[in-house]
Amino acid sequence: MKNQLIYQVDAFTSHPFGGNPAGVCVLAQAAPEAWMRAVAAEMNLAETAFLYPEGPIWRLRWFTPKVEIDLCGHATLGSAHILWQTGVAPADDVLRFATRSGELTATQRDAWIELDFPATPAQPADPPPGLLEALGARATFVGRSRFDYIVEVATEAEVRALTPDFTRLRSVQTRGTVVTSRGDGEYDCVSRFFAPQVGIDEDPVTGSAHCMVGPHWAAKLGRAELRAFQASERGGELRLHMTGDRVRMSGQAVTVLRGELLVPLA
Repeated sequence: MKNQLIYQVDAFTSHPFGGNPAGVCVLAQAAPEAWMRAVAAEMNLAETAFLYPEGPIWRLRWFTPKVEIDLCGHATLGSAHILWQTGVAPADDVLRFATRSGELTATQRDAWIELDFPATPAQPADPPPGLLEALGARATFVGRSRFDYIVEVATEAEVRALTPDFTRLRSVQTRGTVVTSRGDGEYDCVSRFFAPQVGIDEDPVTGSAHCMVGPHWAAKLGRAELRAFQASERGGELRLHMTGDRVRMSGQAVTVLRGELLVPLA
C-alpha cells in the first residue's frame, strides 16, 4: 500500500513563507475522524484540509490542531491549488466542494484562485465581557456574525500595533475575533484575526473572516469590490467581490512542502 501524501501550501500569497500555511491531504476515500484529528494535531497548522471524491464533487473537512471547524478559506484555497497543480483535476475545471457550510466552488483566474463562499455579515452586538480589554482595542464598532466577533478601530496603525493578552482572550466566549480598520494606502481594509479559543493565537490570513470583513466594508465604503490585507507577521492579500449573499474571494497559493504519512488510515 502506498503511503498517504500530504502537502503544505502557503495560501493568500504569491511567494513562499508568506500568507497562511495549510495542510492538504487528498484521500481516495473517507478516513476515520480520529485519524484526521491526529494528523491535524501533528501538522500543528492553523488548519489541515482533508478531501476525497464523491462523484463529481469533493468532500472537504477542516481541522485545527484541536477542533473541526465549519468554514475555512485558506485551506480551501490550498486544496484547490493542490488538485490543479498535481493534475488530479484539469486546470479548466470548476471545483465543487461539499462542506459543513454547504457547497463551495473554486475557479482559476490567471494566477489567482477565486472561491465562492457564503457571506456571514455581522450584526451590531455588545462585546462579550473582557474582549476589548484582552485585545487592548478602542472600538468604534462591535458586531457578531455566525462565527466570530468583529471589532472596528479608527486607524490601520491601531490594527498593526495590537498586542493582545492571549491568556485573557482564551477565556472570552467566542470562536475568534477580527480587528479591522479602513486601509491607509493601497488596501481598502486591513485586519487581524485572533482565535486562541480554538488553538490559534493569531491566524496569518483568514478567508472565513473575510466573509464578514467583506460585507462590513462594502457597506461602509459603498462598493462591491475590495482589496484587503491581513496584517499578521506573514501577511496576506485578498481580493473580495460581494454578490448578493455570497463573497467571491480570490487569492494566490504556493506549495512549500510535500511529505508522506507513514501512519495507516486507522
